[in-house]
Amino acid sequence: MKKLSRFIMLTLLLSTVFHSALNAAEPIEVTDIRIEGLQRISAGTVFNYLPVRIGQRIAPEDTAGIIRELYKTGFFKDVRLEREAGVLIVTVTERPAIAKIDISGNKSLETDQLLTSLKDIGLAEGRVLNRFVLDQIEQELGRLFFNLGKYGVEIETQVTPLERNRVAILIEVREGVTARIKKINIVGNQTIDEEDLLDEFELSPSNFLSFISKDDQYSRQKLSGDLEKLRSYYLDRGYINFEITSTQVSITPNKQDIYITINLNEGDVYKIRDIKLTGELVAPPEQFYPLIHLKRNSEFSRKQVLESSERINGMLGDLGYAFANVNNIPDIDEDAKEVDITFFLDPGKRVYVRRVNMGGNNQTRDEVLRREMRQLEAAWFSAAKVKESKKRLQRLDYFEEVHIETPAVAGSTDQVDVNVRVTEKPMGNLGAGVGFSQSQGAIFNASISQNNFLGTGKRITAAFNTSDANKVYSLGYTNPYYTVDGISRGFNLSYRETDFSEVDTARYLIDSFVAGVTFGVPTSETDRLVFDLDIDSTKFKLGETASEELSKYQEENGKDTNSLLAGLSWSHDSRDSALLPTEGGYQRISGTVSVPGSDLEYYTLEYVNKYYIPLSKTFTLGLEGNLGYGDSYGSTTKLPPWRNFFGGGRKTVRGFKDYSLGPRDSEDEPLGGNLKVIGNLEVLFPAPFKLMEKSVRLGLFVDAGNVYDITETSFDAGEFRYSTGISGFWLSPFGAFGISFGFPLNDEPDDETEIFQFAFGSAF
Repeated sequence: MKKLSRFIMLTLLLSTVFHSALNAAEPIEVTDIRIEGLQRISAGTVFNYLPVRIGQRIAPEDTAGIIRELYKTGFFKDVRLEREAGVLIVTVTERPAIAKIDISGNKSLETDQLLTSLKDIGLAEGRVLNRFVLDQIEQELGRLFFNLGKYGVEIETQVTPLERNRVAILIEVREGVTARIKKINIVGNQTIDEEDLLDEFELSPSNFLSFISKDDQYSRQKLSGDLEKLRSYYLDRGYINFEITSTQVSITPNKQDIYITINLNEGDVYKIRDIKLTGELVAPPEQFYPLIHLKRNSEFSRKQVLESSERINGMLGDLGYAFANVNNIPDIDEDAKEVDITFFLDPGKRVYVRRVNMGGNNQTRDEVLRREMRQLEAAWFSAAKVKESKKRLQRLDYFEEVHIETPAVAGSTDQVDVNVRVTEKPMGNLGAGVGFSQSQGAIFNASISQNNFLGTGKRITAAFNTSDANKVYSLGYTNPYYTVDGISRGFNLSYRETDFSEVDTARYLIDSFVAGVTFGVPTSETDRLVFDLDIDSTKFKLGETASEELSKYQEENGKDTNSLLAGLSWSHDSRDSALLPTEGGYQRISGTVSVPGSDLEYYTLEYVNKYYIPLSKTFTLGLEGNLGYGDSYGSTTKLPPWRNFFGGGRKTVRGFKDYSLGPRDSEDEPLGGNLKVIGNLEVLFPAPFKLMEKSVRLGLFVDAGNVYDITETSFDAGEFRYSTGISGFWLSPFGAFGISFGFPLNDEPDDETEIFQFAFGSAF
């Protein structure tokens, strides 16, 4: 207010001076205009804002408006008008320019983030210093720190003059401690326990996991979300008239503890009396009613009403009604505490697809994309088929991004186009890597691969991998669309040398050469059958101090063998990510048998089931079971040792040394068994660092299981080994890195334990 008064007085004074200079009476004709006092701002800029032109006549009462227009630019802190004959002299004093902005003391927020926020209010290097904006710094930066719970933050600003009418701004931040939620009180809940209500909240009083989840840091946005969750909780249980009457948030004088009080009025529980369908029913009512998951005489649920509307809308979309609208209309009987629900259907016109357009695939052929499309041209539009088409394109792993739009065709009310735009990944990959595994030692690998060879969608690979235990050389080729129906065909060729003594198991070596062909048959969008046929030539070599069991096996079954192996597997994959899943599951049942007449006659069966359940936005429950069984038949006396199952280590029961669980030979070396039973339970959560939350994940786990040779002894669940601990997984730019700290819960004196375990590189 004082600044405004000074401005008005200055304007009046200047007007008076100018009026006197013009002899207080006669308007003058401006024959020329001269600008004085400019340093950085060009004269042209001033002329653009000056409301006077040469040849114009101005009167004394016009002077205040001229000065006001120049002040409004924000460029000047002083403006004076003078006259010499017909020349109008405008003398200005420029505001200083901001040469530099330094911020110190900020720990919780990056300097770049703070500078961006200041730029939004007009404070940035190179701009004119505006004192009004300078006064807003504390308010703007305080808002950012308040969102982090830094309510005791102190901000001081220093302005230092520099040469050439410039200034440097130093902003000193003292963040103080983060305020934590001490208590959340809910008042007015008569029928539902406070603990059940607080379980729905994202905010929470401080607990031992708050340093990860940050759930004890108050923010207005989080509280608004929790209040909506609270409202939904009641509305989903029949409390139609529920309301939150008030909310109080208080902070202690030291600005470290926050108390939240929520006052509510529950109201009465309402039940559903009747369910109706009306509007334009484009299909028989009996097709719609199964989509309505509501029952008469049951409690009203807003969630079920909305989900029922969405299912009906989805069905209409699948029938071609792309612009359908479904409204639910409740009719409440306050006296009877009942409600009638009417679903009003407005399908609009039925829509079909005019064209499916591809874009962004500069290297990938159109046919590679089109064969994944489930929405076809000239067919009725289906929202579900468009969504499934996008999923299938993403699963190809040829593209970084896939976008699908369905714009209406101009001039038509019943046609849409499906526009697919992709961002391609590099088709070829030439790589080399180094890794280390506790069980296999140093690992060296190199590979060349073409996931999308010449844009045809075919895959070609060549690789080698060496470690203390393994030397592997392989070639592969896969055509995912050997037939137009999506049947795949692949060929593989590999040579492997394995020294099992290097992984602390029974002392023997094998050299194997495998050549095979694979066919894959899709049975649904998520299920697949795979058939394998391999020729396996293996040389079995005993170590220098081989055990009696190994010597006996070689004596009975030979050391150089040739086998024809046939395999069949079924898999189902509904995970949202193959590497860091948060929901969905993966199942795989596989079996391999050596064809009768082979040098070795045996079979193996394996079942893997992984399931992920989201517990919240932060935590995921992972469940995994792994069963394996194998045996010999015909003239072969025992399952080959290299086909045995092993337990212990990061992929089975952590805390026990790799391959150490299960039967042992006469030299007390792990021999493996023909039955594997493994179970894992893990609570997964992202790293507590924003930059790493998409590539790093931590977990708290419990493992159980063991390996048995049930040809010699019977299965005994009492022999299970258990462990618990914490795990970590990092999808680094150099390869996958996994660690675990596992603590055995019931290890025996002869067990080999290993608390810390890790693997890095391609062997993970």
